[in-house]
Amino acid sequence: MMAGLEKRFPAIAPRNQEASEQTRQHVDQLTKPLGSLGRLEELAVELAAMTGETFPVVTPPGVLVFAADHGVAAEGVSAYPQEVTAQMLLNLVNGGAGINVFARQIGAMQKFVDVGVAVEVEAPGVINRRIRAGSGNMLKEAAMSADEAQRTLAVGIELAEQIIDEGAKVLIVGEVGIGNTTASSAILSALTGADPDEIVGRGTGLDDAGWQRKKAVVREALALHRPDANEPLDVLAKVGGLEIGAMAGAMIGAASRRVPVLMDGFIATVAALLAVRLAPAVADYLIAGHRSQEPGHAFVLNVLGKQPLLDLNLRLGEGSGAAVAFSIVEASSRMVREMATFASAGVSDR
Repeated sequence: MMAGLEKRFPAIAPRNQEASEQTRQHVDQLTKPLGSLGRLEELAVELAAMTGETFPVVTPPGVLVFAADHGVAAEGVSAYPQEVTAQMLLNLVNGGAGINVFARQIGAMQKFVDVGVAVEVEAPGVINRRIRAGSGNMLKEAAMSADEAQRTLAVGIELAEQIIDEGAKVLIVGEVGIGNTTASSAILSALTGADPDEIVGRGTGLDDAGWQRKKAVVREALALHRPDANEPLDVLAKVGGLEIGAMAGAMIGAASRRVPVLMDGFIATVAALLAVRLAPAVADYLIAGHRSQEPGHAFVLNVLGKQPLLDLNLRLGEGSGAAVAFSIVEASSRMVREMATFASAGVSDR
């Protein structure tokens, strides 16, 4: 299954080591003590390696938010009812959500995509790529078929390529979907063997009883479907989510265009892990925006070997934390392009 699937993915080039070395040498000539801008210097070198540009440009960023519902919401795994997904999608296209605020702040391009909301949302600004009306309840059936899982990836690749063609230089991928921390926890547990007790969080704010129920649902769904950790598409189909698959596809699409992906919180980072298991070279294009309050997020960041730029106790999703972190990425880029060198400024070096 995987061999055939991989052939459908666009090719992903390795990092450009020549560009990164040129940027490293340039950064060392800037008017500052060596290494004094710390992580910003490391980030600049990473951006050069990803983009292949010695003086990388990261503006404007592009924000893609994928929306879908989850059949497992019927099991009481969220503090909010399922109709909130459609309502939040409307809020997004009307510009009232958290991600809208932060996207405007950083001058981001924004697209909002329905890949499987239970009730179709017809409103200006909603991009319709519906695959089905919500995933199946993983406690009783597979979340989706293998074909549907493949289609989620294709939708994500398509939308990433679209927003990049329109000018996006960095991709931020977000999500809306009641029940999606449950699906993300199941994916993470299936791919890594992590115990649900270790990674399942309270999501939208479950009480203790709801939290215990959520962990039990994840454990029972994994026991029922026995997804194959060596077949990421099997994991996505059995216990995943339509928007999570689309997010993974978008990250694959961005990496194929040498566009850095600034990861958001738990769900986005699980989608990134899924993307990496499907196309390992994606890992070279990932930047961790922040560490969320979800317990599984620190776990999956560790699996990916990524250190977050921020830790602000966020847990909203939608791409919001990554959008807040983008200013740090932009600062790193501006440092390389705008700061004087010792020679150009006539400042004595050591």
